[in-house]
Amino acid sequence: MQASHSVRRIITPAMFVAATVVIARFFIIPVPMTHGNINLCDTGIFMAALLFGRRDGLIVGGLSGFILDLISGYSQYMFFSLIVHGLEGFIIGWLGYRVSRKMQFLALLVGVVVMVGGYFISDTILYSLTPGLLGIPMNSIQGLVGAIIAWPLSIRLNKYITNR
Repeated sequence: MQASHSVRRIITPAMFVAATVVIARFFIIPVPMTHGNINLCDTGIFMAALLFGRRDGLIVGGLSGFILDLISGYSQYMFFSLIVHGLEGFIIGWLGYRVSRKMQFLALLVGVVVMVGGYFISDTILYSLTPGLLGIPMNSIQGLVGAIIAWPLSIRLNKYITNR
């Protein structure tokens, strides 16, 4: 019984990382002015964090952001994404795991703000203040779309999650 639980704790985030990277890679729109892109990476991060908590949110967020940037030609963002998306997943899992829907909504909004702020800082460090400012609307859209997709899916899937 204990070994099965340990295997599940390893496999679940690994599967979410793989699914998140595939889905985000399939839907990717480059944004030239900011040197970044819009994708659905946040959807998988939000779902992992809401369904399994801060540990899995951190793992799925950090690894999926890192891998996605590596294979998509945005290697300059890899380590920033590791930190920004990892922190985003951790915070959403910390605030939104096993709580009311109202708190989950608040957790998702905080996560979007963390992601937008993190990429503002990243773009400003990598390029300058202008790309950092130009990235705010696009990153906000990416985060909000991710939340709009992830929240109802997480509510629905939560009914089928057992033995957490």
